[in-house]
Amino acid sequence: MKKKSWIAGCCLLSCILFACAPGNQQPTSQKKNLPEHVILIGFDGWSAYSMNNGADMPTVRKMMAEGAVDLNSRSVLPSSSAVNWASMFMGAGPEIHGYTEWGSRVPELPSRVVNSDNRFPNIFGLYRDKFPEAEIGCIHEWKGIHYLMDTLALNYMEQAPHITDENPAGCTPFAIKYIKEKKPNLLAVIYDKPDGTGHTYGWTSSEYYSMITHLDNSLKEIVKAVEEAGILDETVFIVTSDHGGIEKDHGGKTMDEMERPLIFWGKGIKKGHQITECTMIYDVASTMAYLLDVEQPQVWIGRPVMSIFE
Repeated sequence: MKKKSWIAGCCLLSCILFACAPGNQQPTSQKKNLPEHVILIGFDGWSAYSMNNGADMPTVRKMMAEGAVDLNSRSVLPSSSAVNWASMFMGAGPEIHGYTEWGSRVPELPSRVVNSDNRFPNIFGLYRDKFPEAEIGCIHEWKGIHYLMDTLALNYMEQAPHITDENPAGCTPFAIKYIKEKKPNLLAVIYDKPDGTGHTYGWTSSEYYSMITHLDNSLKEIVKAVEEAGILDETVFIVTSDHGGIEKDHGGKTMDEMERPLIFWGKGIKKGHQITECTMIYDVASTMAYLLDVEQPQVWIGRPVMSIFE
């Protein structure tokens, strides 16, 4: 009887220890302080160099002070648009997702894995698969974004007019209207500037710096719309870009072209946090997956930036 009691006691102790082991705790989703809304704001061609050289962007600087920031986050090569937006949405580099050029509309290399829609797995489709009732939108100015989105996953997609002197608003009014009416769970707002300004006047020109100040005001209007929609306390903003630039071009291997701002601000994000670990553009998708409680597919190489969380 003593032997049986000893065995039973050992079994009970083993069960307790097993249940308390890290791999057998409650599912992570029950522990995360997750937001209900994630909003990605992208400024095409916005360089980290500008933020280190006096850019007048009070809204962005407020987010940096009250959130988490990395001004050394890198693009993939080549440092051009489609390949980097694809990497941001798809959690992997061009060698794996296959979009390799400035204006890629389809993968030039066969995607390593495709989903049921014959697309490389992206954050929008993965979120739709897990949460069929979610409200998901994308507003963009550059037509090329359309080819990089999983359009079947979206409730709403709008190509807004490009920002010009005659039409300075661009994506902003569409984003404000959509946020107030639908309160999206996941929204990407991708501006085509300041890239065009950099190509015309140069990445260190006064015109470039005036444009990023204008975009900062657009960001302020979107934050205000989120607040007026009553969802600010349940929102995380990710503000970033696809690449920087040098002189009047990009696509090369200089750090001015490769380094881009990466800012997280909102629910559960550390305040005044400088991200010190290495981050890459495809880590944006992985961090969004963490925020949205979506399992990252094996084919992704991005990593969620875990140091940003309180």
